[in-house]
Amino acid sequence: MRKILLPLLLQTLVSGGILVRQTIRVDSMERTYLLFVPNRLARVPGFFLRTSSYPVLIVLHGGGGTGRGMVRMTRGEFNQWADLRDFLVVYPDGYEKHWNDGRDLEFYASQRLQVDDVKFISRLIEKIAQDFPVNPARVYVTGMSNGGLMAYRLACELSRRISGIAPVAAPMGLKLHEKCNPISPVSVFITMGTDDPIIPWDGGQIRFRSRVLGEVISAEATADFWAEANGCRKVQSPFYLPDRDPLDGTRVWKKLYYQCSSGKRVMLYGIEGGGHTWPGKQPYLPAEIVGRISNDIDECEEILRFFSLLE
Repeated sequence: MRKILLPLLLQTLVSGGILVRQTIRVDSMERTYLLFVPNRLARVPGFFLRTSSYPVLIVLHGGGGTGRGMVRMTRGEFNQWADLRDFLVVYPDGYEKHWNDGRDLEFYASQRLQVDDVKFISRLIEKIAQDFPVNPARVYVTGMSNGGLMAYRLACELSRRISGIAPVAAPMGLKLHEKCNPISPVSVFITMGTDDPIIPWDGGQIRFRSRVLGEVISAEATADFWAEANGCRKVQSPFYLPDRDPLDGTRVWKKLYYQCSSGKRVMLYGIEGGGHTWPGKQPYLPAEIVGRISNDIDECEEILRFFSLLE
């Protein structure tokens, strides 16, 4: 039995588990994150029974967001499933609410100062593994927008520690694509709206209001890149998923790359009519800014199913 230091004043009982704010120093900077510990993994406050090893899901917020904001945006669904299926969920905070995802922008302090977010996530994984029996082969990352772009960077530069990524509303950054060379295979699940008004489905400039915020390749080129990196030999013809909400103005189709030499998978969900949103949850900005949200899928469940965390 190993004691874990969860300050009592910072503990919040949620969804049958504990949500705690933690800090870690990286390159002389204090970095913060929220950690969700399911009830069955910490039956007695401050203690953990080392009887097995557990998966970890890292959830990266979008630009201008926070880890706590991601809990709210997903309505705590990852925590609820973690409590049922016994895995840890981590919500890190970007430097000044943004991630250094490789676009090299002057506008965001994290990128202007070249904050090493790859090292931050690497140290974060190490820290959690010190306190909990983490399964090193089951560390996953998902992220929205800027967080999704950062997930690709982690897959490129931290592939030995990341088993799979699930970027939402984000294809791959152009600059990152030009230099990405993952050492180990990484499963990739991409979900993106074809009518995203901020990050274009077909690639090109990222625009928010009048500001240009870098460039991306297309969603399909992103999927093709990772399929090639993983040695995938077959592609399933795209097919539509059930239209669960005919009134939301969207349809979701799925494209799967499989029989990969690495044993990994690549999957693309194209949301026709979908915007810069997290499917199945309430939009964080008005539709005239971010576009339509699809109710045909629950993105949290789709991500967990892809990572085999709902088994």
